[in-house]
Amino acid sequence: MKLICIGDSITRGQVSADYVTMLRARLPEAAVLNSGVNYELSAQTLDRLDDVIRQDPDVVTVLIGTNDANFTLSPRLARTLRKRWGLTAAPDVEGYAANLTAIARRLQDETMARVGLLSLPVIGEELGSEPVRRAAEYSAIVREVAAEQGVSYLPLNERMTAYLEERGRTPGTRYRPEGRLAQTAAIQHLLLGRGLDAISRSRGLQLTTDTVHLNGRGAAMVADLVEAFAARSIAPH
Repeated sequence: MKLICIGDSITRGQVSADYVTMLRARLPEAAVLNSGVNYELSAQTLDRLDDVIRQDPDVVTVLIGTNDANFTLSPRLARTLRKRWGLTAAPDVEGYAANLTAIARRLQDETMARVGLLSLPVIGEELGSEPVRRAAEYSAIVREVAAEQGVSYLPLNERMTAYLEERGRTPGTRYRPEGRLAQTAAIQHLLLGRGLDAISRSRGLQLTTDTVHLNGRGAAMVADLVEAFAARSIAPH
């Protein structure tokens, strides 16, 4: 089985706990390929879909939209994304829905793969906050697109939200739109060799390291959903 995981930095796994590596350990007989690109928006995922299609996958999962949602929350990230991708217009909800629909449709039409769309991870861990609501709003779009296109929906946002609700803890760190939390976490991890889970604990977070990228527990939730989907995809029907 060839499983391709499409996404942004959360899938790339350089500054986020690496759920793709987790999947490789869990699915030793499968070829699990990482197709994550840092800072990617849904429009850029659609633009590079030819590369995925050429690899003739059996199973594809798509975890994209955090940067689309974050664009509306973080002026600093919005400037970074505009510059990095040469954007002439701001990504919006309608554009995200259209891009995700086109991604699902092309994967359905141009491959034989079983396709699963993951809802977004939480943005921030403060229940009721605007970032958490925004991630849920974009996740609702993922659910609608999956239903409309006849592909599987993998409820990551719901699972993470339920986890936070069950524990009822106030996070030690709130989402900060300037992006400094992600920068300092990356410096600690990549330059100083500090573990992502240690960074997460020091900030009083349960699923993320910087309110966006995932710690080991958050990444394991992604791996759980993808592993179960892959198993269903190859089971006799």
